[in-house]
Amino acid sequence: MFGPQVPSITPDQVEPGAYLLDVREPDEWTAGHAPGAHHLPMMEVPARMAEVPTDGEVVVVCRAGGRSGQVVAYLMNNGWDNLRNLDGGMQAWAAAGRDVVSENGQPARVI
Repeated sequence: MFGPQVPSITPDQVEPGAYLLDVREPDEWTAGHAPGAHHLPMMEVPARMAEVPTDGEVVVVCRAGGRSGQVVAYLMNNGWDNLRNLDGGMQAWAAAGRDVVSENGQPARVI
């Protein structure tokens, strides 16, 4: 979607224990996210860049891959070289049968 400048990864390529950075809005996160993911809404990334690891692979995820691709490009332009965009986002993650958990006690879902 973003060409060769934004490296991507598919849900089945994400290693167990990978650092997942979920850049969706709070309501999306609450409804369903990958277990162990770290939440940092896209619009807060510029102010909170220091929270994004600079070592080890970081997989950035949103609902379908668009917002996360923008975040990957933004951070790469600011010196990060360890980022991957989750191709297809949480929709692809759930469709691949990967675990999804909610924060509100309701059945987890991707919105």
